[in-house]
Amino acid sequence: MVFVDINCDMGESFGAYTLGRDAEILDYVTSANIACGFHAGDPATMRKTVKLALEKNVGIGVHPGLQDLVGFGRREMNISPQEAYDLVLYQIGALYAFVKAEGGKIQHVKPHGALFNMAAKNASLADAIAEAVYKVDPELVFFGLAGSELIKAGKKIGLRSANEVFSDRTYQEDGSLTSRREANALIKDHELAVNQVIRMVKDGKVTSLQGTDLTIQADTICIHGDGESALDFAKYITSALKESGITVANIGSFIK
Repeated sequence: MVFVDINCDMGESFGAYTLGRDAEILDYVTSANIACGFHAGDPATMRKTVKLALEKNVGIGVHPGLQDLVGFGRREMNISPQEAYDLVLYQIGALYAFVKAEGGKIQHVKPHGALFNMAAKNASLADAIAEAVYKVDPELVFFGLAGSELIKAGKKIGLRSANEVFSDRTYQEDGSLTSRREANALIKDHELAVNQVIRMVKDGKVTSLQGTDLTIQADTICIHGDGESALDFAKYITSALKESGITVANIGSFIK
């Protein structure tokens, strides 16, 4: 049997009285990456998102980003490994308090945006982030770009490490994601996006923009919740994966 987790970034609004689309998308994902106030989110939104994820039995993850609200954490910053360690530790602590208060447990940690992409290539940053996660709780699952320095760092320190793939992003021949600054970074056709995912999960392959086939491991699939058709896509990909014989399950139930 083939298993895969579906994760989505959540709680990236501010002072919201309602979580809107996030609440509906939680019905179709198995893991939620919750913003912790650095790139997006605020205390009220964190509390509401945590509570709703627990009610819907969705695994809760810390989604630490760079301290850049204006740039939504997607602009690179020249930070040291020590700074990366500190900002990740700080954000884990913030979300931990809300999860603990609601009687739940944190399942995973997934860096956000530029921090994720920087550490995917920079071993020193990846090691620092993995160390922060491990020192808080060595049982946490560590999400990283499939085959990247993040995965290497997590495994080296002893974390269960989940190779993450992206449904709506194109790949470069070195295994990195195409920069959002490029016109062809996003896959907007739902059928093409799902076909790419199914191939990654079942065959362990993805075709880069340069036309080369890459070997890739897919433990968890990222879908983005901020697009206009995010909810429709969440429904579509969940249904398509099941129809193709792939079991959608919470990452903590099968990752080793």
